[in-house]
Amino acid sequence: MDVDFEYFKIFYYVAKYGNITKAAAALGNSQPNVTRVMKLLEAQLGCRLILRETRGVSLTEEGELLYSHVEAACRHLWSAQAEIRGRDSLRSGIVEIGATETALHLFLLDALQDFRRRHPAVRIKIHNHTTPEILKRLTDGKLDFAVVTTPHSMPSSIQCEKILDFTEILTGGTEYRSLSRTPSRLKDLQNCPWVGLGRGSATYEFYRDFFAAQGLDLELDMEVATSDLLLPLILDNLGIGFVPEQLALPLIKEKRLVQVPLDCSLPRRAVQIVSDRGHGMGLAADAFYRYLRDR
Repeated sequence: MDVDFEYFKIFYYVAKYGNITKAAAALGNSQPNVTRVMKLLEAQLGCRLILRETRGVSLTEEGELLYSHVEAACRHLWSAQAEIRGRDSLRSGIVEIGATETALHLFLLDALQDFRRRHPAVRIKIHNHTTPEILKRLTDGKLDFAVVTTPHSMPSSIQCEKILDFTEILTGGTEYRSLSRTPSRLKDLQNCPWVGLGRGSATYEFYRDFFAAQGLDLELDMEVATSDLLLPLILDNLGIGFVPEQLALPLIKEKRLVQVPLDCSLPRRAVQIVSDRGHGMGLAADAFYRYLRDR
């Protein structure tokens, strides 16, 4: 038996708010009717979806699985509805993209400003996570597309297009100025405190492999969750770390940061725009994707 989509819509609000009363208010419905629909949905699917608790409801394992699909479906449908209403000239629409910190600062911020000037009515939501987390959300259908940095391991359904290449350099605060005079071997710097993006990020995997190629282990003294936190720690002389050259050079010119030259070269990295072939994009998302690709 096919399940009425209205049941899924009601389930979405119950799961979103974790409370039947709040879900009913958001839907403009009655609490008894929402409760009745939830029981019917569970009966039709043959499993429990929610558990009643003192302060509301929680999802069962089956409920969590269903919500991951229903949330993506509702978001796409409502986004399509908004875009169709303003189809003539992108008068509306919502774009949900994922972005790593590095991709955001090296490329996306400038592009966002220009696109918003052209299409001010389009709403853009940016989800900032590590590359693996972004790819998981993309394949789950929770993002329209993403802008990430290499390297990364891609599922077969993901399509990648390179936007730009960039190089990172080793930097330190002003207390490390003595290291800026001559190139150093990586192993001679092992006693220095190191700062970097932590485990689970594509950047950590990149430098772990780079150190391994030199016969060394990557041991970070301070791990940060985002690259926004990296530069302040380096500027405060809490350690040395790799930073995109484009972001480091202005600070080096201001003499707030020093470059620590190495006797070996670092592999180049890239910013890529990625999308899932299995999930379509709405009008606004497709327009923004093409704008970034052609920029």
